[in-house]
Amino acid sequence: MKTSHPLRQTLAVAALLLASAASFGQDGVSKTAIVLGQSLPLTGPGSSLAKPFHQGAKMYFDRVNAAGGIHGRQIELVTLDDEGYAATTAANTQKLLGQGVFSLFGFYGSPQVTTVYPLIKNSETVLFAPMAAADEFRGPQYPNVYLLRPGYSEEAAAVTKHAETLGARKFFILYAGDSESQAALDSATRVFTSLGVNLLGKDTLGSAGLAATVEKVLAAKPESVLLISDSVAAAPAVRALRAKGFRGAIYGFSNTGESLLAEQLGPAGAGVVVVRAVPKSDGNRVAVVRELQEDAAAAKLGKPNVYMLEGYIAARVYAEALRRAGKEPTRAKLKKAIDGLNEVSIGGFRVHFADDRVGSRLVELSLIDSLGRVRE
Repeated sequence: MKTSHPLRQTLAVAALLLASAASFGQDGVSKTAIVLGQSLPLTGPGSSLAKPFHQGAKMYFDRVNAAGGIHGRQIELVTLDDEGYAATTAANTQKLLGQGVFSLFGFYGSPQVTTVYPLIKNSETVLFAPMAAADEFRGPQYPNVYLLRPGYSEEAAAVTKHAETLGARKFFILYAGDSESQAALDSATRVFTSLGVNLLGKDTLGSAGLAATVEKVLAAKPESVLLISDSVAAAPAVRALRAKGFRGAIYGFSNTGESLLAEQLGPAGAGVVVVRAVPKSDGNRVAVVRELQEDAAAAKLGKPNVYMLEGYIAARVYAEALRRAGKEPTRAKLKKAIDGLNEVSIGGFRVHFADDRVGSRLVELSLIDSLGRVRE
């Protein structure tokens, strides 16, 4: 596979930073820099979500560094490509920890987090703001994982509530075969059952055999369909359902990406409702969104999407905790600082980690209209 020039630059810089991190001591802190480690799919499965997340985080850290850093130290984000495979994530994480990074930041995927957690379980190393929404991470068995997004159970509850306002309680779920979608499927099935939803069926989603899958959905006569996949797989399913005359509500979880799905569907996406865990990325009411838009324009990265915004917010929250950790930060001080973020406004985005390792419970629904625009 041929690697694009920007990606070659990213990997080359990561290699250099890893080499330099070894001289920082085991806490990843020197007089001039703090090194964070990140493993996510810049290529392969999940890259359409993870790559913009990385770009958003990097943009904010660049903003901080241009202003002098945190207490005079630059934030260096070492990013390794795991191509969406949990085994590679584990190998990358071992490499990062072996080089003495201060903390882990912004990984992608629930199975990936499950795989790497034993590597930090008995340490003070924090994994901050992974793009992972499996419900298990919100339990007491993952004390070193701090999340900025609610779990899939909360997303499923929001979908159920919205469907009830339409008088719809009969669902069919179409899901992708990747492990993150499987985690979301488990949560959705459990929540639907507990809330009395009539789940008529579930089937895998993919381009092969899509016509037969849609026929199976229509034969079950659901009132609503929930799509659990990224936008690449979800868009053809929406088109196929509408082409066959399905006029019920179609929902997508946050891993579908409302702005990405709207771009792919245009007017064909009219009536599709997608969950998001951050504010609208093209709005102008929230200060942190406006800042991202300005930075993305300056970096010539095009129109921001929800994943770029999620990464930008994650970096901003992390930087705030790092400031509060003081001029001589340690991993223990960072953890204490995160725990102390109590009802803090991060550019208009509410963060609350006190007595909870989930900093935001924001679950909102976006509607794609007849012009292919995303509306709240």
